[in-house]
Amino acid sequence: MRLELGNIFIKDVQFGQTTKVEDTILYINKEELLNAVGGSEHIKSLDVELAHPGEEVRITPVKDVIEPRVKVEGPGGIFPGVLSKVETVGTGRTHALKNVAVVTAGKIVGFQEGIIDMTGPGAEYTPFSKLHNIVIVAEPAEGINQYDHEAAVRMIGLKAAQYLGEFAKNLEPDEMKYFETEPILESVKKYPDLPKVGYVYMLQTQGLLHDTYVYGVDAKKIVPTILYPTEIMDGAIISGNCVSACDKNPTYVHQNNSIINDLYEKHGKEINFVGVIITNENVYLADKERSSNWTAKLCKYLGLDGVIVSQEGFGNPDTDLIMNCKKIENQGIKTVIVTDEYAGRDGASQSLADADPKADAVVTNGNANETIVLPPMKRIIGVTDYIDVIAGGFAGSLREDGSIEVEIQAITGATNETGFGKLTAKGY
Repeated sequence: MRLELGNIFIKDVQFGQTTKVEDTILYINKEELLNAVGGSEHIKSLDVELAHPGEEVRITPVKDVIEPRVKVEGPGGIFPGVLSKVETVGTGRTHALKNVAVVTAGKIVGFQEGIIDMTGPGAEYTPFSKLHNIVIVAEPAEGINQYDHEAAVRMIGLKAAQYLGEFAKNLEPDEMKYFETEPILESVKKYPDLPKVGYVYMLQTQGLLHDTYVYGVDAKKIVPTILYPTEIMDGAIISGNCVSACDKNPTYVHQNNSIINDLYEKHGKEINFVGVIITNENVYLADKERSSNWTAKLCKYLGLDGVIVSQEGFGNPDTDLIMNCKKIENQGIKTVIVTDEYAGRDGASQSLADADPKADAVVTNGNANETIVLPPMKRIIGVTDYIDVIAGGFAGSLREDGSIEVEIQAITGATNETGFGKLTAKGY
């Protein structure tokens, strides 16, 4: 599969009379945007606010972050199986509005939602502080249950990204990037001397608002399967979960997965990037065994020499991560795991809930229990009255002056386990 990705770099976002991109500025007609996302019986009111890098703005509680994109040529459409027909994506041409994101916020759904500060020390921990954020604030109807609330806000965010992406369709991109993965036999023939490397992409699927969707299917219902990397880049996977904000993969991260991009950089030069195996993170032991068995089997079937495994979340998924690592290693395949740590505020506790001697090549994206004080901001988009009870918060986290003391797990993207962030650690 070959995907052409046309990047259109946006330097500012403003409200205007018409929605358009002109001279690197995205102008948004607010009423047209709200009409495009439509109403919902589960949502009482919607509003749109803008937040720019460097502004004294705090966005919270953050539910999802999405990059506006549009399918220009080729089969399928944006977010297949959800907003578009269930056609296989990953080929043809797609345009993306870069430096821009749709962020969904408003009254909290679950306790694992996050904070994006656009300036100050918190901004240094989240990659999304560097984007021009179009924030959709959704006020739920009275008496709504959590699942309907999450689903309604998820669809609103996706529709907003779809609406804005359409205005990139007829633009000439500032940058074109090309990504191609050949069928396995062709790939091996083309790069006979390069090691065959695959990526095992663990998706958060533990239920109770911990869901991820693949072509519109709840990934709890899948067994591990193979995808072309370009399918993921082209919107085949979306987020629908409320896992801790620091290591959640928002839809934006699925669209811009750092590991996939880095592997493509080395494809045909240092490695042969064969493809992606997606697998789920399960609650019950039998399901963990099934998925890890299938994952290891597919790695062997593809004849891989090396595998990178990333997880989403922490605690219970650590067992899935170590099972995958151990069983892939038992197939004679070298394995690297990518994770983050919950090592206590002093960094002295065990970093993962599970371990094995075969997990001897580890990339860490930081300790989520590290604490930080976020100063008060001039403007709040959303609400802060829940801060003391979110993951990473505690009694007294929200101070009278508006400052917040929390663990960095409350910051959206702080320790993202695909490396889509700034933190890591050095071994000595």
